[in-house]
Amino acid sequence: MNIGMVGLGRMGMNMVRRLLQGGHNVVAYNRSPDKTEEIMAEGAQGSFSLAELVGKLDSPRIVWLMLPAGKPVDDHIAELRGLLQKDDIIIEGGNSNYHDDIRRSADLRADGIHYVDAGVSGGIWGLKVGYCTMVGGEQKIFKYLEPVFKSLAPIDGYLYCGAAGAGHFVKMIHNGIEYGMMQAYGEGFALLEASPYGENLDFGKISHLWNQGSVVRSWLLELLEEAFAKDPKLAELSGYVDDSGEGRWTVEEAINSSVAAPVITMALFQRFASRKENAFENRVLAALRREFGGHAVKKA
Repeated sequence: MNIGMVGLGRMGMNMVRRLLQGGHNVVAYNRSPDKTEEIMAEGAQGSFSLAELVGKLDSPRIVWLMLPAGKPVDDHIAELRGLLQKDDIIIEGGNSNYHDDIRRSADLRADGIHYVDAGVSGGIWGLKVGYCTMVGGEQKIFKYLEPVFKSLAPIDGYLYCGAAGAGHFVKMIHNGIEYGMMQAYGEGFALLEASPYGENLDFGKISHLWNQGSVVRSWLLELLEEAFAKDPKLAELSGYVDDSGEGRWTVEEAINSSVAAPVITMALFQRFASRKENAFENRVLAALRREFGGHAVKKA
């Protein structure tokens, strides 16, 4: 198929490479031209504006956005809206809030432009392994685009999830589960490290061991094994952990739907805590213990 890719970051660039490997013709655009020139050298057509990109696509035009969620996506859609025609298709492949998908789909429908939300998981390994893709929008448009999803994904690695927003909703919950799984691994290895045996335990070998038939085996453990191979005690890293919007949106959804999600919620809050050195709330706890029980405190 003939497809335009807007945004050549860590995900977008490798997605173009995988599409090229699948025999698709890709027209690529990035705000910084050096990345466009890089992928041109690998077989993609380059464009240096959205207008040029649209002009190089066959009708019905397919434009895939791989941009930071929020305003950057809305700004690009606003510009594309003046360039595209009836029956053209915009695919939003970033981590958009599903409420934004519903709004955008309705807005673009007025111009006859189809909107598809595609939640994509795979990270920097997607080029080799494939991208697990969760798709929302009109089912007939999904069917038309299926050769693209098939090229990007591993076997059985893409799914039509439902109407506009469904793809990003499923991806949002996926990321919330990811938060909980990562937190559990973090706590488990912290217990190993703090144990009387911690000094002599090889965390890389334990990661490998647990992936050999155990009930906690996972790709995350494979990645952890590689991380421990590079730095056995992770001494080179800071404990600061950022979060994506999707973790927060998952917790908001749990509140709005009255579904108990304590593990995911705690995992998100633990990330907040990781960013504070000598956190005020912990100083409050120390002060209270000193006041009611006379417990010793450490001075700053």
